[in-house]
Amino acid sequence: MSKQIAEQLEREIEKEYTVPTRWVHWLRFISIIALTVTGFYIASVFVAPSISSEPNLFFNARMRMWHEIFGFVLIGVTIFKIYTFFTDRSNPQKLEIVSVKDVFSLKVWVEQIKFYLFLGPHPKLRGIYNPLQFLAYAGLYVLLVVICLTGLVLYVHNYHNGLGGVLYGAMRPLELLFGGLAYTRLIHHLAMWAILIFAVGHLYMVIFNSIKVREGGLDSIVSGLKFKKKH
Repeated sequence: MSKQIAEQLEREIEKEYTVPTRWVHWLRFISIIALTVTGFYIASVFVAPSISSEPNLFFNARMRMWHEIFGFVLIGVTIFKIYTFFTDRSNPQKLEIVSVKDVFSLKVWVEQIKFYLFLGPHPKLRGIYNPLQFLAYAGLYVLLVVICLTGLVLYVHNYHNGLGGVLYGAMRPLELLFGGLAYTRLIHHLAMWAILIFAVGHLYMVIFNSIKVREGGLDSIVSGLKFKKKH
C-alpha cells in the first residue's frame, strides 16, 4: 500500500528510522509522561484517599512504585540509545553518528537556517539529523543522564536494601558533586522542566517540518519510512 501511494505521488520510499530507534523513542516518551505525572505527585501530593480504617491506603506508595519502575525504564533506554548511537549499522544510509560532520559544516548551518526562515530548500544532509537537531538531541541526552543520576541518588536514600544498597556507595560521591541531597532534588526537578520544554519545542519542529517538507516526517517515527521526492 505504501509503495502504491508513493508511486501515485511520484515519490520514493526511504527508510528513515530503524526498529530499535522507534522503540526507544516511544518507550522514552511513555516514561517521561509517567515520570512527570508521578513526580509532580511525589513532590506535592495533590490527591489523597478518603480516610478509612482499612489498611489499603497506599496511593502514595503506588505512585512512588510507578515512578521508580519508569525511572529504571528510562535509564535502560537511555543507556541503550547512547550505545546504539556509536554502534548501530542497521541503516547505513542514515547513520546517526555521521550527523556530527554536519554540525561542523558552516554551509549546512546557513542552508538550515535559511530553510527555517522560508528562504531556501532543506539542505542535503550526510547524517539523519540537521545541526540544530543534533545539538538539541545532544542536550536532551545530557539532561537525561543528569535526571537519571540524580534520580538514583534520591532512590538509594529511600531504599537501603537490594539494589539501593548495592548502589549506595557509588551514589554518595555523586550526591556530594551535586551539592548535597537538597540540591540533588532541585537539579532533578530543573532537569525535568528542561526536558518538558524540549518536548514542546520538539513537537513544534516535527509538525513544522512535516507540513513544510511533506515527506511523512510526523509518522516516520511510527512506520520508519519517509516519502522523498524523486529527483
